[in-house]
Amino acid sequence: MSPSPWKGHEDPGGPTGAGHPGGSRSGGRRRRRRALRWSATVLAVVITGTAGAGYLYYRHLNGNLRKDDLFLGDAKDRAAAPKANAAGQTPLNILLIGSDARDSAENQKLGGARDTFNTPPRADVQMLLHVSADRSNMAVVSMPRDTLVDIPQCTDPDNGKVYGPLTSTITNESLGRGGPGCTVAAWEKLTDIHIDHFMMIDFAGVVSMGNAIGGVPVCVDANIYSRSSDGHGSGLKLKEGTTYIKGQRALRWLRTRYGFEDNTDIARAKAQHQYMNAMVRQLRENATLSSPNKLRKLAETATTALTVDTGLGSVAKLYDLSNELKKVPTDRITMTTMPWQYSTTNSGRVVPRPGDAEKLFRLIRDDIALDGKDKKKHSKATPAATASADPATADDQIAVQVQNGTRSATEAPVSGRAAAVSQLLAGKGFTKAVADTSVTPSQDTTVIRYPSDDLKGDAQQVAKALGLPDDAVEKSAYVSGVTLVVGADWRTGTTYTAPQEDDTTPKTAQAINGADKSQCMHVNPAYTWTPGPTD
Repeated sequence: MSPSPWKGHEDPGGPTGAGHPGGSRSGGRRRRRRALRWSATVLAVVITGTAGAGYLYYRHLNGNLRKDDLFLGDAKDRAAAPKANAAGQTPLNILLIGSDARDSAENQKLGGARDTFNTPPRADVQMLLHVSADRSNMAVVSMPRDTLVDIPQCTDPDNGKVYGPLTSTITNESLGRGGPGCTVAAWEKLTDIHIDHFMMIDFAGVVSMGNAIGGVPVCVDANIYSRSSDGHGSGLKLKEGTTYIKGQRALRWLRTRYGFEDNTDIARAKAQHQYMNAMVRQLRENATLSSPNKLRKLAETATTALTVDTGLGSVAKLYDLSNELKKVPTDRITMTTMPWQYSTTNSGRVVPRPGDAEKLFRLIRDDIALDGKDKKKHSKATPAATASADPATADDQIAVQVQNGTRSATEAPVSGRAAAVSQLLAGKGFTKAVADTSVTPSQDTTVIRYPSDDLKGDAQQVAKALGLPDDAVEKSAYVSGVTLVVGADWRTGTTYTAPQEDDTTPKTAQAINGADKSQCMHVNPAYTWTPGPTD
């Protein structure tokens, strides 16, 4: 087999002067990791837009794929798998990871920073791709790389090394704790979304895959040159309007932070979404990929660049997956960013935005389309029927504290409500349920809290008995045992009635429709330039 035709092939449209050799300009390891924005974007596009590459060079392509374990956390902490719909269909959740690994000469050249050669890789790009059970719509949720999360205990499958749990840790460190399966475990811990597969790409597949795709149209609202006097910037240089980019120029687009909007990682994610949407449209609307030779090159490049979980570790399985993804119309693809806010304790880092982030995760868990085009109404009344991996505890052995949280801004608490609901539980077999009258919290919606994973199953049993929804059960460091807080939504009666849920996508998720061709990145005025006579 001849070497890849893309090795060393650079975009002829990119800057060619000294100091712009493809992503290898010196300037610090952090700037080099931005190349991974290109990686995850191309990876996502390959699986959403290239159905049909199929069985070309089947055995050879199988050998190209690298495989790793899907989940490296404790099995009992896995998020529950979604149930099938009436037609027997289930959603698909795939985590797309861009690794900054510098474990080869090619990766090192593209990534820069010689002192990081062979250091643990980081998951600098993370995107969750959700495909609805009926394959009518798709959502992509990207997480800013500077997000602080709790990373669970992970075990390296190769050497058995155990990495202890971490709290409030930057999310990209998860990959270096045994492999991509630890990044999957961290996502499941944060979102409670069951992840079926992962796909990972590193620096080595970045430039060659861009050339294999053949170029993507992107738009800027002013001339941009991403380079400042103190060395910040990717080196991207484009004129105002739409430009087709590939190879090294695409790499710079997807690395660019300085020059887009407010020079933040969030603006960079927006540019990645624009690129991804445009590429999906190119692949689906353009006939160029009907060429067997171009399909072969794309298949060769993609499989060489990928690491996948063992459940997805063959070309046949990737082909089947691509056929499922092909069913989703482009105008039903929604790109989002996890709602976030700046950390109050760790400067420059972000955390999931309270309320909005969990709402977005719930919409994914409940398989609700983010574009608002679902035909049926959804409510919060999905009963909590998922059981934990722990052995079931008998109902009469589960201790439950019941608190009266019916007080609201406009109404006083309902007298005796905690006692009434504790008696209701006792009548259902939870004889160790007791009213806790020492506190009267204000709680809008009824919730069941538990302090540790070994009590999650107990909390779920209580929720199921009362007809409470899945998302009414939550882990909390502020309780010592299973605690039911009767909220203002259940002031009377013995039957809980769920309120109609707001299923609109939070505005803070910055949703972009896959068919939107009007997207154009706003250029920060400090990074504009004036073309000369020869430009």
